[in-house]
Amino acid sequence: MSSKIGIIIRREFMERVTKKSFIITTLLMPVIMLALMIVPTLIALFSEGDDRTVLVVDDSGIIARNLEAAGPVSFAETDIPLDSALNIDSVDAVLYIPADIADGQKPLRLYTNSASSMNLESAITSQVDDIIESHRLEKYDIADLGKIIEAVHSDVSLQSFRNDREEGERESSTFLSYMLGIVLTMLLYMCLLLYGQMVMTSIIEEKNNRVLEIVVSSVKPTQLMLGKICGIGLVAVTQILIWGVLIASMSAFLLPALLPSEMTAEIAALNSGAADVSTLNTDIELLQAVSIMGNVGYIIQLFALLLAFLVGGFMLYAAIYAAIGSAVDNIQDAGQLQSIVIFPIIIGIIFGMTAASDPTSALSVWTSIIPFTSPMVMMARIPFGIPAWEIAVSLVVLYLSFFLMVWIAAKIYRVGIFMYGKKPTVKELIRWVRYK
Repeated sequence: MSSKIGIIIRREFMERVTKKSFIITTLLMPVIMLALMIVPTLIALFSEGDDRTVLVVDDSGIIARNLEAAGPVSFAETDIPLDSALNIDSVDAVLYIPADIADGQKPLRLYTNSASSMNLESAITSQVDDIIESHRLEKYDIADLGKIIEAVHSDVSLQSFRNDREEGERESSTFLSYMLGIVLTMLLYMCLLLYGQMVMTSIIEEKNNRVLEIVVSSVKPTQLMLGKICGIGLVAVTQILIWGVLIASMSAFLLPALLPSEMTAEIAALNSGAADVSTLNTDIELLQAVSIMGNVGYIIQLFALLLAFLVGGFMLYAAIYAAIGSAVDNIQDAGQLQSIVIFPIIIGIIFGMTAASDPTSALSVWTSIIPFTSPMVMMARIPFGIPAWEIAVSLVVLYLSFFLMVWIAAKIYRVGIFMYGKKPTVKELIRWVRYK
C-alpha cells in the first residue's frame, strides 16, 4: 500500500517541481515580496509631484501673509475678488479664505484647474491649522507663549520588550509583528487556494480523460486521493522551505552587509540597553524591526511554524477540493461547489487581519483554534509571541480535523470518480459518505 502511494506522490511531485514556472516563481517570489515592500516607500520618498502655484484670496487678513512654500506647492497672495481670480489660467488653483476662518465657522475653499491631490490639500490645511493656532494663542497675551509650548512639548519614544518568565526579557516590535502577521497570513491564503485548486483540477482532468478508471484498477481510490494530496502538498512544502532558506540567508548575510555602520552601532547599543534615544539618528521602531529581522533563529522558528500550519491547513482543504473534483465533470460545475472551500478561507483572512491588530482578544484566540480559520489566524498571532500551549492546541485540533476530513473526502472520492454526466446534490454527497 505504502509503495503505491509513494509512486503517486513521486509522480505528482516531480510533474510540478520540474516545471520552469515553479522554479522561476520560487526564486523570484522573495525578491518580488521585498520589492513590493520597498518600492512604494522609495516612490513616496523621491517623488515630490509637479510644481503647483496656488493663488490665495484672503478675506481674513491673517493667513495668506504667513503661508510658505511647501515642497512643490507655492502660494501667491492677491487682492483681486474671488470671481476675477477664478478666471486666471496661469495658476493651478485658487484658495479662498473666508473672513471668519479663525472662528471655525466656515471651511476653506479650494478651486483647482485640474484634478486635486492629497499632497496639495495636506500642504494647505496643515499650514492653515498652524497659523490659526498661533493667532488664537496671541489673544491670551502671554509673553513668549509659543516658546513655552515648544519647551513643554514632549515626543516620547517607546521601546517594547516581551517579559517572559521562561525566556526572560526580550525585545519586540509591534509594527514588525503586525507586518509579519499580515504577510504570513496572505502567504498561507495563497498556498491553500493555489495548491488546493491544483488538486481539484488534476482530478477533474484525469476523470475527463478516463485515466482514473485505468489507475483504480491497480490502486485503491483512497490511496490515489492520498497520493495526489500528499504529492501536491509536498510541492507547497518544498516551495516554502526554499523561501525560508533564502530569507534566512538574506537575514544572516545580506542584511548585515547592507546596513550602514552607524545603524549597526545603534542597533547594538539598543540591544544592550545602552542607547540614548535622544541621540539616535534612526527611528527606534525601525531599529527594533531590523534587529529582529536579523535574528536568524527567529526567522527559522517562524518558517517552521508556517510549515506546520501549511501542512495541516492544506491537507484539510485539499481533502475538500479532492472530494469536489471527484464529484463533478468540469471546472464550471466545480466553480459553483468550491465556494464551500473559498468562503471559510476568506473568513480566515478577515479574522487574520483582526488578529494582527489585537492578537490577544477572545475572537482572535477562538478563531485561531477553529480548524477552518486557524492556519491564517494563528500565523497572524504567532509573531506577537503568544503562549506555546495555544499553538499546540491549535495544531492538535487542526490535524485531528484534517484526519476526519480526509476520511469523509475518501468516502465521496471512491464513489464520485465513477460518476459522470450529473452534478450531485448535497443529499447525494451525504449518502456517499454513509456508504460502507
